[in-house]
Amino acid sequence: MKYSFIILMLAFLSCNWAKQKTKETVNKAGEVAAKTGSEFVDGVSKGIEKTFQHEVVISDQLKKHGIQTGKIIIRSTDSATDNLLSAYIIFDNDFDQNITIKVINDEGQEYGRATQNLQGKKGEAKYVDFLFDKRTNIESRGKLLFE
Repeated sequence: MKYSFIILMLAFLSCNWAKQKTKETVNKAGEVAAKTGSEFVDGVSKGIEKTFQHEVVISDQLKKHGIQTGKIIIRSTDSATDNLLSAYIIFDNDFDQNITIKVINDEGQEYGRATQNLQGKKGEAKYVDFLFDKRTNIESRGKLLFE
């Protein structure tokens, strides 16, 4: 009777030990999977950002007026693909006039143009949207010319 009690206790303890180890292993596997998934998503989004790189050229006249750009975001509208450009504009001086953005492909050919009145006070910075014709699909590479 004594031996069967000891065997029963050992079986119970080893079962709890196995259960705990299984739980720890599953938790560790979940952490690794989550980290790997997160790194994959980061890698994909960074890859997308890198493929949408444009050379941004600010005309000398706009530079003299204190206009700079920060981040450029290209998005789609409801009716077209990649025809909305959001530019983060930095104003080093008061500014109120029309500006034009031209989209130039890798071969130097213009294929899109949008003009808009741009207003800002010295020290201000904000995103400004430029809507291009719905047939203008801003390519992944090229040049954005601010005039």
